[in-house]
Amino acid sequence: MRGMIVDGDFGADVAKYTGSTTGTSRDNDVCSGYSPITWQVDRKCHMVSASTFDKMCADMLSQRDDMSGDVYPHGSRALVADHLAADNHSR
Repeated sequence: MRGMIVDGDFGADVAKYTGSTTGTSRDNDVCSGYSPITWQVDRKCHMVSASTFDKMCADMLSQRDDMSGDVYPHGSRALVADHLAADNHSR
């Protein structure tokens, strides 16, 4: 709940790119009002146990801010058209 873990091989190979918010309410015509959005993604897959994920959800629900809308599966939106996507992907 305090950010990405950077320890050992966690966060050793990170992709950084400009993106947008996820979800079905944004598309090639409607952008996020919070732009520019940036993403940082660890390129290596790390196993997460079910109990760790459950604890993360419990921690989210115990926050002062109401995060109850973020602890259930959400839909994903269609990919942004190539001609609208940023080309500034970096390592």
